[in-house]
Amino acid sequence: MFTGIVTAPTRAEAPIDETNAWPALWALCIGFFMILVDTTIVSVATPAIIENLQAGVNEVVWVTSAYLLAYAVPVLITGRLGDRYGPKNLYLVGLTVFTLASLACGLTSTIEGLIAARVAQGIGASMMTPQTMSVITRIFPIERRGSAMALWGAVAGVATLVGPILGGVLVDTLGWEWIFFVNVPVGIIAFVLAWRLVPRLETSRHRFDWLGVALSGVGMFLLVFGIQEGEQYDWSTITGPITVWRLIVGGVVVLAAFVWWQHRNRNEPLVPLSLFADRNFSVSNLAITTVSFAFTAMGFPLMLWAQLVRGYSPTEAGLVLAPMAIVSILAAPMAGRLTDRVHPRVLTLGGFVALGVALLVLSLVLAPDTPLWQLVLVFSLMGLGSSFLWGPLATTANRNLPPQRAGAGSGVYNATRQVGAVLGSAAIAVLIDARLVANGLTSSPSEGSAGAGALPAQVAAPFTDAMAQSLLLLPAVLLLGLVAVLFFERPRHFAARPDAREEAPAVAAGPAA
Repeated sequence: MFTGIVTAPTRAEAPIDETNAWPALWALCIGFFMILVDTTIVSVATPAIIENLQAGVNEVVWVTSAYLLAYAVPVLITGRLGDRYGPKNLYLVGLTVFTLASLACGLTSTIEGLIAARVAQGIGASMMTPQTMSVITRIFPIERRGSAMALWGAVAGVATLVGPILGGVLVDTLGWEWIFFVNVPVGIIAFVLAWRLVPRLETSRHRFDWLGVALSGVGMFLLVFGIQEGEQYDWSTITGPITVWRLIVGGVVVLAAFVWWQHRNRNEPLVPLSLFADRNFSVSNLAITTVSFAFTAMGFPLMLWAQLVRGYSPTEAGLVLAPMAIVSILAAPMAGRLTDRVHPRVLTLGGFVALGVALLVLSLVLAPDTPLWQLVLVFSLMGLGSSFLWGPLATTANRNLPPQRAGAGSGVYNATRQVGAVLGSAAIAVLIDARLVANGLTSSPSEGSAGAGALPAQVAAPFTDAMAQSLLLLPAVLLLGLVAVLFFERPRHFAARPDAREEAPAVAAGPAA
């Protein structure tokens, strides 16, 4: 491993004037919004890509999974690189890589080429994301980080919801390639604004844990590839001695070795396990994994149902999610203000309940002829729930981080968020295939029907049942996040506020803070 000299900043950085901090944050959020939109924008273009590139559903799911995997693995070390070379520099390099890769995505004519370009996109995104959280931690005072991080969280939540809507409009009007081409002008604008408005911050030198990088990358790839390809190979032999279960078990073993190495590495581990001594940091990481899992997985069955059962165009399918995006945007400012004043246990518990109930109801009411008003109510509740999850969880995870740990902490948080997205993408693909077979559909109708309008009535009902049944996975996963947030502690900065106790009521089911 490379062994550079480790030096910490000689003094704590003072937050910059908020009149300069907010423009810097807005500049960063433009690029951040763009890369997160690309997490879900492909879901609405799935039928068009299947038809145009002659691909199967599982291959197109890899268009998203490859992006998420390439995003998740390097994000641990790119947070450290931001500390070493400056978050502004890493952000600008990543933005350049992402923008050029977006152009390559739109120009490709094969599914293999698209997946390869998406890997490059993911690498660029992994360089950008930790820098946004690191900058927030370092330029805003602790009592204002809630409002700043709420904006960051709102961008994350809204981008996840806006992706299918924007994707639908672009697919209908210009073609699926434009879900990637649109990133080029946006990327240029984001580069210019970040160059002008984001401050250069102090740097500190790090050793880089290359063994940790290798172990985390190999482990994640084996695990995700095994889960996603399991149904394709009937959970049996892939080739020679390689079986699906051996890949999955191998991934778990390698990830366990990664954790062991992080504990044993006395120099500077990729993931400083001491970060998890802060209970709120640990809880936030677990909770955001479940949220990211649910939102990433949700898009695939919904968009397939909307286009192949209801016969909606990509634009109409994306607009089905509009109530969720609108409510999330409207509720985000309120959630941001409350994040600096109310116990995170209260806010996030409400968010999980709202989101979980909405997904459970959606799976129960989904049918070929579900009234639109029911969908509007369900998606509005989802939007409200998401507003009290993305921002509050990010704020609580990073509020107490010292400046020299900002890069490492934001890298870990974003890595766990992306791990949730990767596993959600892989798991929902497996479950969709399994439920289609269980409902009497021996192959995915979308492979032969993309772009042909609604499915025949005799196929539409079992197809809808399969999509609805696959959605039941999501509230089950969110239940883990709900249990986790019961263990949030009272934030430290509340101690300096004489009125904090009244504004931060405890939850009886949770531990004393």
